[in-house]
Amino acid sequence: MSAADFPSQQVPADSHSVIKVRGARENNLRNVDIDLPKRRLTVFTGVSGSGKSSLVFGTIAAESQRLINETYTAFIQSFMQSQGRPDVDGLHNLSAAIVVDQERMGATSRSTVGTATDAYTMLRIIYSRLGTPHIGTSSAFSFNVPEGMCSGCEGLGEVSQIDIDQLVDRAKSLNEGAITVPGHAVDSWPWSIVTGSGFFDPEKRLSEYSEQEWADLLHKEPVKVKVGSSNFTYEGLAAKLQRTWLVKDRESLQSHIRAFVDRAVVFTRCPECEGTRLSRAALSSKIDGVNIAECSAMQISDLAAFVRSLDDPSVGPLLINLRHLLDSLTEIGLGYLSLDRPASTLSGGEAQRVKMVRHLGSSLTDVTYVFDEPTIGLHPHDIQRMNDLLLSLRDKGNTVLVVEHKPEVIAIADHVVDLGPGAGEAGGEICFSGTVEGLRASDTLTGRHLEHRTRLRQSVREARGQLSIKGADRHNLKDVSVDIPLGVLTVVTGVAGSGKSSLIHGYLADQDGVVVADQSPIRGSRRSNPATYTGLLGPIRTAFAKANGVKAALFSANSEGACPQCNGIGLVYTDLAMMAGVASVCEECEGKRFTPEVLTYQLRGKNISEVLGMSIAEAYDFFPTGQAHTILGRLNEVGLGYLRLGQPLNTLSGGERQRIKLAIHMAEKSSTYILDEPTTGLRCGHHPGRWPARWCPCRRRPTSPCAVPDRRRRSSSPRRTGARTATASGRSRRARRRPSSPPEGCR
Repeated sequence: MSAADFPSQQVPADSHSVIKVRGARENNLRNVDIDLPKRRLTVFTGVSGSGKSSLVFGTIAAESQRLINETYTAFIQSFMQSQGRPDVDGLHNLSAAIVVDQERMGATSRSTVGTATDAYTMLRIIYSRLGTPHIGTSSAFSFNVPEGMCSGCEGLGEVSQIDIDQLVDRAKSLNEGAITVPGHAVDSWPWSIVTGSGFFDPEKRLSEYSEQEWADLLHKEPVKVKVGSSNFTYEGLAAKLQRTWLVKDRESLQSHIRAFVDRAVVFTRCPECEGTRLSRAALSSKIDGVNIAECSAMQISDLAAFVRSLDDPSVGPLLINLRHLLDSLTEIGLGYLSLDRPASTLSGGEAQRVKMVRHLGSSLTDVTYVFDEPTIGLHPHDIQRMNDLLLSLRDKGNTVLVVEHKPEVIAIADHVVDLGPGAGEAGGEICFSGTVEGLRASDTLTGRHLEHRTRLRQSVREARGQLSIKGADRHNLKDVSVDIPLGVLTVVTGVAGSGKSSLIHGYLADQDGVVVADQSPIRGSRRSNPATYTGLLGPIRTAFAKANGVKAALFSANSEGACPQCNGIGLVYTDLAMMAGVASVCEECEGKRFTPEVLTYQLRGKNISEVLGMSIAEAYDFFPTGQAHTILGRLNEVGLGYLRLGQPLNTLSGGERQRIKLAIHMAEKSSTYILDEPTTGLRCGHHPGRWPARWCPCRRRPTSPCAVPDRRRRSSSPRRTGARTATASGRSRRARRRPSSPPEGCR
C-alpha cells in the first residue's frame, strides 16, 4: 500500500505541525514564546548561558518526560524519579522525548562498547546456541555475573597490587607519621587505633619491624581492640584499603583519595583469564574455531564480516539485528573499535556516536530527539558523519532539537532559534527564529560570528624544554614517540578515535607537575553553588567572622547558620506522595537561607545573603584584596562575571560549568596543564571559546567583556526572584541590551 491509497483531504491530526511554547520562565528565560516545527531539524544557538538548555532540556524535554511518567499508575510512579513541572504557562503538541546528553559513557569499569550497544548481549545469545561445546545459557558468557566471570579478577580483566611504600614510610616510626594513607595523620582516630592496638611499639621504626609485625600492620584481619576506655576494630592497612576503596569504582572516590589510590595501586592483566574477564568454560566454547573473547577483541569491521559468515535459522533474526548494528557502527566511522573496549576510554566524539547508533535502528517515529552538542570531541572531518545521523533521524519522521555551536551543524538546520543577547541575566530572550540564511543576515551575535575566522599569529613563542613520550602503544597507538614542548601552547589534533586521548592521558597525565582538566562535567546539587564549589565561601565566611567576632560556621547555609525551617536551602519541598513534589519559598527566611540572627551581621554594609546574591563581577570589586579577590578574578577571566555567587550549580549550562572547572584548575601550582577540549559547551562572539583575555587567539584584549557587552548588574533591573516590570499588555518584559561589535583586532 502506498500514500496514494490514502485519502488526500486534510484531517484535524495534520494540524499539529508545531510545538508551541508559551511563557517559558525556567532559570533565566524571560517569558519566552516560540513555535518549533515538528518533523524538522531545529538548532538552538547562542552564547553559553543564554538559556538554550533551559528552553530545550529544562522546559520542552522535561515536560514531555513528566507527562509520559504520568501515564503510569500511581504505584509505579512512586518508584520513578520525580519530575517537577517546568516554569511555563503552556506547552502544546508535545511528543515523546528522547534525550541524548553530554554525559560521558562508562560510569563503571564493567561497561564496554559491547555492553553499551547491546552487541555483546546478542553475541552471548548466539554463542549459547551455536557454540561448541555447549556450556549453558547466555549468562555463562557474561563477565558481570558469577556464572560467566573469571574468578581470579571477578570479571574485571585485571588484578591489583598494592605498593607498600605508598602506604608507609619505612624510615619513620608510627609516632613520627610513618603511615601515609589519607586520614591516618598523627593524632587522628585511625592513627590512634593503630598505635593503641598493642601490636606495635609506636617509637620503633618500620624498617626494624619483624615479619609478624609487618603482617599485622598490613594484612591482619579485623579484630576488636581496646584503646583507652573504648573498643574499636583494628584492621591491616592493605586489607582496609582493599575493603573500603578498591571495591568502589574509581570515579566515585573523592579526588584526594582517587589520587592516592592511583599512586598506591598498580593494575595488571589477570593471569588467569589473560584480560578476557571470562571463565575457562566460556573461553572453551567456540564457533568456527573462534571464542567469544576473540570476537570481542576484533575490530568491529572485522567482526561484522565474521557475523555475516554465520548462517543458522535458529538465530536468524538475531544475526540480522547484530549485522545491522555492527554495520551501523562501521558506517559512522567506529569500525576500528572493538566490543571489549572499556566505555570509559572512549573519546567524547566516539561516545556520542555510540549512543546515537542505538536510536538509528529504532522503529519509533514521530519522536522528539533532543541532542546536547552532539559534535563534542569530533574533528571537522567527522562532523559530516554526525550531520548525516541527525538528518537520518529527521527523515524517519522525527522532530530533532539540537543545542549546538558548530557552524557546520547550524548550516544543515531546517530552523534556527538564537537565544541571548548575552548570558545569565543578560540572556533568556529569543533574538532570532527562522532559517539559517536569515540568521546569517541578522545583526545578532551568532549571525555575525558565523562569518568569523581567526587569523594566525606571525610569530610564536619559543619552547623551554620538552616532555618525551617513547614507544606509546596503548589502545590503537602504534609505537608512537613524540616530544611535547614546554612553556608554549601545544594543540594535539586528529579525527575522533585517532589516539589523542590515549597518547596524552595515557602517557603524560600521570607525570609529576601535570594537572589535567578533562571533559567530565562538574556535578552540583541544589546546595552547591559557585561559592562553595570553588572554595570561595571559605574566605568569605572568615571575613564575616572576623568583622563581627563570631564563628565562621554561622555563615554557612549547610552548617550552624542555616534556617531551621528549610535547612539552608531557601525552599521547602513538600512530598505529595504519589504526585510530583512541590517547592515553595521558605516563609521563615524568605528564601535567604540563613537565620535572622546571622543576617544581622554585616561586612561593609552587606549581610551574607546579600553577598551571595552578588554577581561575580560585583563581588570582585567588593573584595578588593585577599584570597576571595584572587578566586573571583579567575572566574571573571573566563567570562563568568554575570553569575551570582549563590546560584545553584544545577541551574548552570554545560559551558558555564566547564569554565568554572577551568578556573579552578588554573589555580593549581603546576608547570604543565592538559586541557581536554576546554571549549566544550562554549561559543563566543569575539573568538572561538571564551579563554582568559591573555589567551585570546587574536592576542588582543577585548574592549568589553566577551559575549556579554555590559556585565555590570543594573541596580534598577528586576531580580530573578519573580518580580518583573509590567507593560500595558500585562506581559512581563526586561530591558534588552544589544551586543556591541567586537574590537577591531578580533573581527
